[in-house]
Amino acid sequence: MIHPVRIAHFTKAIFRSGIVSALLLPSILFAQTTSDAASAPVYDLILKGGHVFDDKNQIDTEMDVAIRDGRIAKVAVHIPSSDALKTIDVKGLYVTPGLIDIHVHVYAGTGERNSYAGDNSVPPDGFTFRNGVTTVVDAGCSGWRNFEDFKQRIIDRSKTRVFALLNIVGSGMRGPQYEQNPADMDGEATAAMALKYPQVVVGIKTAHYAGPDWKPVEQAVIAGTKANIPVMVDFGEYRPTRPIYDLMTVKLRPGDIYTHMYSGLRHEQDPVTLGPSKALIEGRKRGIYFDVGFGGGSFKWSLAAPMIKDGFIPDSISTDLHIESMNSAMKDDLNVAGHILAAGVPLKEVIAEMTSHPAHEIKHDELGNLSVGSVADVAVLRLEKGKFGFTDMMNKRFDGTEKLICELTIKDGKIVYDLNGISADRWDAPEDPHAAEASRWTTFAH
Repeated sequence: MIHPVRIAHFTKAIFRSGIVSALLLPSILFAQTTSDAASAPVYDLILKGGHVFDDKNQIDTEMDVAIRDGRIAKVAVHIPSSDALKTIDVKGLYVTPGLIDIHVHVYAGTGERNSYAGDNSVPPDGFTFRNGVTTVVDAGCSGWRNFEDFKQRIIDRSKTRVFALLNIVGSGMRGPQYEQNPADMDGEATAAMALKYPQVVVGIKTAHYAGPDWKPVEQAVIAGTKANIPVMVDFGEYRPTRPIYDLMTVKLRPGDIYTHMYSGLRHEQDPVTLGPSKALIEGRKRGIYFDVGFGGGSFKWSLAAPMIKDGFIPDSISTDLHIESMNSAMKDDLNVAGHILAAGVPLKEVIAEMTSHPAHEIKHDELGNLSVGSVADVAVLRLEKGKFGFTDMMNKRFDGTEKLICELTIKDGKIVYDLNGISADRWDAPEDPHAAEASRWTTFAH
C-alpha cells in the first residue's frame, strides 16, 4: 500500500503544477498507487547467501531467507535483493533457527542470597542474544508457590522468550532447607499451576535431592502426567536405594529428560567399556531424552569423550547457565557447542541439538525451524578455525579446531544482536530511501 506521506507529497505537487484538474486526481492517484504497489518491496529483510541449517526441514545448503512481519516468508536458492527493504550479506556464514537453551537459571532480582530464586540466577537478555539464543527454559528455579512472581519479574519483562520448568518443590530452588523438604513436593499443586499457565510452563523439574527415597521423582511424574508435559531430572546425590537403572526403566516416561548426562556423578558411564551405562542405553531405548546441562560441575571429559566416540551423543545441548557456570568451563551456549564439536559430533547435528531437538523435547515444535510461516527467530553463526581449548568441571582440557561465534541474532523478525554491524550501512554510504521503514521492522527501539 502506498504510504500516506507519499500520497500527500504527490497531491501537493500536482496542485502546485497547475496542469491537472482536481477532477483527474483520483485516477492519477490510483495509477500511482498501483505503480508503487507493483514496485514495493515484498519482504522486510533478506539474509542472502548463507549456508542454511534447518534440521526440521532437512535443509543443509546455501540459500536465502526472507522475513516479513516477524515471520519466515521464503527460503529459496535465490531471492532478489530488490524484493526487500533490507538485504544482509551473510555469505560464508551459517544461518540457523534461533537457538534454544532448555536448561538455564534466570529467576534473578529477588535479592535472595545463595538462591537460584535470587542471586545465583542471571537476567536472560544479557546472556542470550549475543549467543544466537532466542528461547530459554528456566529449569526449576520456581515452584508452584513462587512461579507467578517469577513470571511477572522475568518472563513478562524479557525480550528473550522465557519458558519454565516448575520445580516439584513448591518453594523452588532456594537451597537445601527447601529442596530437601519432601513435605513441599506436591504433584497435584504443581500440575494445577502448570495448567494455569500452559503457554509458558513447559515441564516439571526435580533436582538436587539427597534423600534415599523416590518422592521427588514420583511427584514430578504425577505433575507431568496431569499437565501433559515432560519431567526433567537432575538426579541429585547418588543413593543405592534409588539406582539410575530404575529411574530409566521404571520411574520415567518416554519423552522425559535426563540432564547432566556427562556428569559421572550417578553411574552414567559403564566402568569397563567407558561407553554409556546399561541404564542410559535402556533409557534411550524407552524414549528418554538426554541433555548436556553442562553447569559448573556436570560435564567431565572422561565421560563425554568416550561416550560420544561410542555414539552416545546428546539429544539436546544446554548450558545450566548461572553465576558460577558462566565464569567457569561452561561460559555460554556456543562454548558448550564447541565442546561437542571437538568431541566429534558433526556441525549439522550440533545445530539440530540446539534448535529442533530441544523444541521437540518441550513440545514446542513451532520453534527451532525456518519453515515458511514460523516465527522469524534466526541465528547467523561464524565457524572459526584455529586452536581452541575446551575445559571441564575438573579443569581438564580437550583441544579443538573449531569454534562457533554469533554474528547476528534475529528475534520475532527484529535484529536484536549484531556483533560486527553486518546489518548496518556504512557511515559514509548514500542515504537508503527505505532506512526508516526497515529499522522499524528489523531493530528494537532504542
